[in-house]
Amino acid sequence: MSDVTPGYTLSARSPQGYDDTVERVRALLADAGFGVLTEIDLKATLKAKLDVDVSPQVILGACRPQLAHQALAADPSVAALLPCNVVVREDADGVVVEAFDPQAMITMTDAGDAVCEVANDARARLQGMLAALEGADGGTDGQG
Repeated sequence: MSDVTPGYTLSARSPQGYDDTVERVRALLADAGFGVLTEIDLKATLKAKLDVDVSPQVILGACRPQLAHQALAADPSVAALLPCNVVVREDADGVVVEAFDPQAMITMTDAGDAVCEVANDARARLQGMLAALEGADGGTDGQG
């Protein structure tokens, strides 16, 4: 991916504006088999709660039910790590999309191979989504 990120995220820079990127990410997540369960508009929330202005930023809580079920069957405590958060934020250089790297989940559980398989699958799907985003042409391409 294009940006240097902490060891717990995957990242891409969008060639589109913020609003278009949010919609594109939603579509690409759906193409990868994820549904968006939650949405937190950080800009609106921080304005309402603290009366501070921040750049546009949204957290999308993405879930692929099949993967969530497999992970929960292997380790019920994994629920605390779900859903996969995907952040779309505007910065001085444009729009960045970051996703929690499911591989980081492996270091937080001892469920073994079952959780590793789920994390690998989710990671591959998220990486495909981010790669498609970087090459955005406005439409979805079915990657994932």
